Amino acid sequence: MEEKKEIFGNLFGSIDLLNEEHLEIILSTMDSNTAIYYLIESVKSAYKKGAYTIGETEVISKAIRILLK
Repeated sequence: MEEKKEIFGNLFGSIDLLNEEHLEIILSTMDSNTAIYYLIESVKSAYKKGAYTIGETEVISKAIRILLK
């Protein structure tokens, strides 16, 4: 039977943290590709919480699409 891992925390509603050290690993090993990923996840999280106007959302959406090309 597969052991279910306990979740320590969550970043941006989409990235599970397994323990305190996991956050330190994320911070210490971040490169430009993962930095873009975390920025995109943070923007999507803020959007879901209603942090942006419609115009701001359009600009952010376009910027993300350009970065992901």
